[in-house]
Amino acid sequence: MELVKVDNAKTARLFIQVHADLNKQYPNWIRPLDKDIAEVFDPEKNKTFRFGECERWLLRNEQGTWIGRIAAFVNKKYKTKGDTQPTGGMGFFDCINDQAAANMLLDAAKQWLQERGMEAMDGPINFGERDRWWGLLVEGFHEPLYCMNYNPPYYKELLENYGFRPFFHQICFAMKVREPLQEKFFIRHQQLSQDPGISARHLQKKDLEKYATDFSIVYNKAWAGHDGGKDITPAQALRIFSKMKAVMDERVIWFVYYNNEPIACWLNLPELNQFFKHMNGKFGLLQKLQFLWLKLTRRCRKITGIVFGVVPEFQGKGADAYMIVEGAKIIQGQQLYDDYEMQWIGDWNPKMINIAESLGTYRSRQLTTYRYLFDRTKEFKRHPMV
Repeated sequence: MELVKVDNAKTARLFIQVHADLNKQYPNWIRPLDKDIAEVFDPEKNKTFRFGECERWLLRNEQGTWIGRIAAFVNKKYKTKGDTQPTGGMGFFDCINDQAAANMLLDAAKQWLQERGMEAMDGPINFGERDRWWGLLVEGFHEPLYCMNYNPPYYKELLENYGFRPFFHQICFAMKVREPLQEKFFIRHQQLSQDPGISARHLQKKDLEKYATDFSIVYNKAWAGHDGGKDITPAQALRIFSKMKAVMDERVIWFVYYNNEPIACWLNLPELNQFFKHMNGKFGLLQKLQFLWLKLTRRCRKITGIVFGVVPEFQGKGADAYMIVEGAKIIQGQQLYDDYEMQWIGDWNPKMINIAESLGTYRSRQLTTYRYLFDRTKEFKRHPMV
């Protein structure tokens, strides 16, 4: 077997193609858009290059067949509360069901990280934000959500045989949109409705800048600071919203206000893989026209929960229930979609898991972020609870 470094346009294309070749046999696999993978490794597109670096390898056997790939990352801003060692990452791991081949790929990532002062390796993770390409699929091998990893079940054995241990589990929840909400939501909603300061409304694209600013306020209070996260500015939020504008459904993005100040948000999007699964990884002019046609003919009957959060001072006071009931009046009332699935929630966040379960959901899939300590005598600790 031979490792080949990805260092030119040809090997970069092979890095994408190897994933397709090794997974096309699985009926529920959906090929990611080539551009989405390429952008991760493009310094012009991925801001993580400002404070990190990455390397990629391909693996071929004696017959010249490509049998695996992997990437390794150093990100100076990647850290978890309580870590006592610098930790790098590996991701975009694909391999035939052969432990020796997997070990060769993982050894390459390990050695590269050690040369850069890392003492542990998490994976499979992304060289960038955690809402994409994060975690190994270990349960629920049905069609993946947009920008979610998909892999065959034997990958779990390959990683654990190498010595990786679960750092945290990532749980997804799903439900049928038509399922009625539990009575307790209506009770809390009724209680808050008595307060004239409380209100809820869905996003309107014509006021995108306003809602982007409102999102930044909620985000900065509810999430910034966790695991190295930082505040986002209204301008950054507007750029995010502007990128999503073409696929947004105004009626499934909700905000709650108290005295006109944003205190909660619930951001959902049509599940894009329901469109992209028809495009074989491409998104040129023809595919864009196809996307518009699919969108206009309402071929997507599933929405994905991207963000759900309440600012700390209103947590535990029913703002979440108020927002859910207000949203359900339109989402359920107008029968906009059939299925709903949330992006993953870490098992270190029991409060959000409780909220998800209280909706009457079921656990639809689980991914796992693994950690490998280079010093095998060091005590292994799982991700701290919040």
